[in-house]
Amino acid sequence: MKKVLLAVDDEKTILKLLELYFGSRYQVVSKANGKEALGWLQAGNIPDIIVADINMPEINGIEFIRHVRTSGLFKELPLITLSGNDSTADKIKCLRAGADDYLVKPFNPEELDARIDNIFRRLRL
Repeated sequence: MKKVLLAVDDEKTILKLLELYFGSRYQVVSKANGKEALGWLQAGNIPDIIVADINMPEINGIEFIRHVRTSGLFKELPLITLSGNDSTADKIKCLRAGADDYLVKPFNPEELDARIDNIFRRLRL
C-alpha cells in the first residue's frame, strides 16, 4: 500500500506538479488551503507526510502548522513547508512552529523527494 502525501497549496500548478511527480510512489491527496486540509485530517484521515504552502487563504501555513502540532493525533506527522519567500525570518518562524523542513519555491521536486526520504529514514517509516 502506498504512503499518503497530503499536499496543501492554493496554487493549482504546484498541486499538479506534486501529483505528477509523486503519484507513482505516493497516494497524493491535494487540498487548496489549510482549512480544507484540517477538515480532511479531522475527518479521520492520517497521511504519512504533509507538504504545505505558507501563503494560503483561509488558514495560512503557520496557523496550519500550529493546528497540526497541537493536535494529539497529528503532532508527530512529518511536515515540510513550501514558500515563495526566502527570508530567514520566515524559515525560522515555520521551523519554530513545528515544520520539519522548509523549501523555497520554485523548487526541484527531486530535492523535495530527497528531503522526504531523509525524514522517513530518520523516522524509519
